Amino acid sequence: MSIIADRIKRIKLSPSVAARGIIAELREQGRSIIDLTIGEPDFSTPTHICEAAKRAIDNGQTKYPPAQGVAALRKAIAARLQLENGIDYPIGQIIVSTGGKQVLFNALAATLNEGDEVIVPSPYWVSYPDMVLVNGGEPVIAQTDLASGYKLTPEVLEAAITPRTKWLIFNAPSNPTGAVYSAEELRALADVLVRHPHAWVMTDDMYARLSFIDRAPSYILAVAPELADRTLLVNGVSKAYAMTGWRIGYGAGPAGLVGAMAILQSQSTSGASSISQAAALEALTGPQGCVDEFAAIFRERCEVACDLLASVPGLTLIRPEGAFYAFPDCAALIGKRTPDGAVIRNDEDLCLFFLRDAGVAVISGTAYGAPGTFRLSFAASLDDIRAGCLGIRAACEKLA
Repeated sequence: MSIIADRIKRIKLSPSVAARGIIAELREQGRSIIDLTIGEPDFSTPTHICEAAKRAIDNGQTKYPPAQGVAALRKAIAARLQLENGIDYPIGQIIVSTGGKQVLFNALAATLNEGDEVIVPSPYWVSYPDMVLVNGGEPVIAQTDLASGYKLTPEVLEAAITPRTKWLIFNAPSNPTGAVYSAEELRALADVLVRHPHAWVMTDDMYARLSFIDRAPSYILAVAPELADRTLLVNGVSKAYAMTGWRIGYGAGPAGLVGAMAILQSQSTSGASSISQAAALEALTGPQGCVDEFAAIFRERCEVACDLLASVPGLTLIRPEGAFYAFPDCAALIGKRTPDGAVIRNDEDLCLFFLRDAGVAVISGTAYGAPGTFRLSFAASLDDIRAGCLGIRAACEKLA
């Protein structure tokens, strides 16, 4: 008899973690690999944020923090949410966790009963379906496509909702596509949700400040405040402030939900690192120029990557409007043969071909629920982006 719980057997290792293992193995063999799988900014955390963490250590802020998060940070989060989302939250309706992933996980663990359904638009961040499964729910994949710009449409959302729907997980800008929604598109989705009051909304806004559009980003509660009593906003400091290793995420929502999440957190990890919370407080309240600088750099990299990928035979690309990923459609290359006669059967074969032939690592779209695509991160130097995209082009030109 296996000691491993059945719920753990339902999930799998993160594809990005698996990719890092393969890359490390190849590098140990002496291969030069350009890694375009990275899901975090390649910048250092800004100095003023690091200095705040050092001051916290020097001032003795090294004891157990409150399980729901220190009050000063939750006040700063409330101010940031009011500024960006236009919604006022008392700090009792805000929770700080060890990364945005824990916020999402806690919300699902606190609300899902066996068989409850969670709508997950595809392409999706790889962790969403597995987090639903491990908490007893059933992910319902709402398929988007190239024609829709990989955006959820009202028709697809309506078709996915059933009496068992508990949540819609909504991520914009999207990982992996970089899709951004207009206010009109969000309003159309909100109109569907208004007709189904049992369906709650979990918005993953982690990339919201890394947007390349000239208009201000839109948030669902800004266009549909009537959904506030069944919406959980999820964000953090990881992407916008280059603080992935500090592990600070936060959520804001109805008091009952946040209270249940706080109880769960108090019996699992307790409060997030006190030093990291001090750093996050400085990030949210200190100078914001670093965020604009990062977004501008990613925008430049996006243009370089997309211009090069647009020249690759067999690839079709919608330019991302945020985050730091390109998501080409490679369906036209499926079925072609490599120079040694091997058939490219799917996107996973194609990504392995890129790795072996060109020394370029990307992640297959199958991992994101979108076969016939792949994700390329431009959280890398311009030199690596150029070399990687040119390597992909040279590899594709060898296919027949």
